[in-house]
Amino acid sequence: MIYDKTASEPPLELADEGTKLALKKKCDGVIGIGGGSAMDLAKAIAVLAANKGKAEDYLGLNRVPGPGLPKIMVPTTAGTGSEVTFTAVFIRKKLKKKEGMNSPHLYPELALLDPELTLSLPPHPTAATGIDALCHAIESYTSVNASPMSEMMSLDAIRLISENLRTAVHNGTNIEAREAMLLGSLYAGLGLANAGVTAVHSLSYPLGGKYGISHGLANTIMLPRVMAFNLPGALEKFVDIAEVMGEIVDDLPLREAAYLAVEAVEALIEDCGIMTTLEELKIPESDFPELAKVAMTVARPLANNPCKMTLEEMVELYQEAYS
Repeated sequence: MIYDKTASEPPLELADEGTKLALKKKCDGVIGIGGGSAMDLAKAIAVLAANKGKAEDYLGLNRVPGPGLPKIMVPTTAGTGSEVTFTAVFIRKKLKKKEGMNSPHLYPELALLDPELTLSLPPHPTAATGIDALCHAIESYTSVNASPMSEMMSLDAIRLISENLRTAVHNGTNIEAREAMLLGSLYAGLGLANAGVTAVHSLSYPLGGKYGISHGLANTIMLPRVMAFNLPGALEKFVDIAEVMGEIVDDLPLREAAYLAVEAVEALIEDCGIMTTLEELKIPESDFPELAKVAMTVARPLANNPCKMTLEEMVELYQEAYS
């Protein structure tokens, strides 16, 4: 039985609709094939089919009461890392807001990585999903909850992505680059699952919820701005990031060396040809205070951020991202 109604930013209703079909067909497992949205939807259907209630009942942290159906994830983008995370994110249309289910019961039992499934992905989604994976790796590496294990995975993800994303975007049939990107995305997902993300996600969620901007693109726009904001709280880690991205940091003052990480990310985004401003997406500046208020409610990533962030500073970051 195939359920193929997912969208790039799936509404929560699809989880309930898919669950009804899974129950009707008496499915004994769920295979999610696609990008992060398809896999998030598959994970949600799997837990809903084995537990009572609607999808909205399980939004938040640890609200899923029990195990779901067995879940196998097969990513076709690199990517969200959803194949190894405990999260499924949806749009609540009426609230114009993104929210997620976060529970160990959402962890897939198996993830299958086949780079051949990513060869036909066009350049733009290759770029946007690749920067999304890089964002996960950088955020989890600089998270206050990072551990030696998560740092190892996150830093290797940054290396793999920075070395291979340009090739994957501009020469999409290069199987070695595609394989490296899938591994980088998976490592970033493991880092995310263990250390969490930071303020980039808090600021990007309202852009997806209100305007339907893809998660990868929203993260791409906010990532360099938040990195620059966070420099004082994690200077040494940003030096590490700059170094694995190929920057020469020897003999430089600490802050100058750390800022090379921001410049390296900006150069990678530019080389991949992705939009870099909210102005290009026609987001009105008058919406920034409202967006910041919503971003402040995305509390878990903010708690992981290496620098505290105020409402006023969030508005300023949106303004910096405007042009």
